[in-house]
Amino acid sequence: MDDREEYSQDIVDCIREFLVDDDWNFDFDEERGIFRFGVNLDSKLKNVRYFVPVREDGYTVYAISPINADNDDKDVMREMNEFINRANYGLRNGNFEIDVRDGEIRYKVFVDCDNQLPSREVVRGSIVIPSVMFERYSPGLLDVMFKGSTAEEAISKCE
Repeated sequence: MDDREEYSQDIVDCIREFLVDDDWNFDFDEERGIFRFGVNLDSKLKNVRYFVPVREDGYTVYAISPINADNDDKDVMREMNEFINRANYGLRNGNFEIDVRDGEIRYKVFVDCDNQLPSREVVRGSIVIPSVMFERYSPGLLDVMFKGSTAEEAISKCE
């Protein structure tokens, strides 16, 4: 049985071309069709890990925080869920997500490529937006996780 995931080589080529031309250090899993790399941030969070799975009709960019919310602390998880809802309200391209099982926080952008290839500008935006969002919202995320701030207090610090 073949473990290879189905993905568009043309979409992979568009993403790879951007990453190479822009001098990014990345890995690509040929079997699963996934790019992996990291981005340093200009914030207390310092960096995020990226996973970019490519499929036949599009790709998704996931930027994952190196720090999880404490899923054993119900107060922190409640405030973090509210913080993420408040942050997501009105966002135009992508959204934050939290895994309630382990507290993982990530930002996701999906690019629909059905019957078209993404332009360099689309690829660039899909990769840059998550790190910009983490830079903008990480002070609030960290305040909720470590300072006991409410979601409302923390979001006002970011917006």
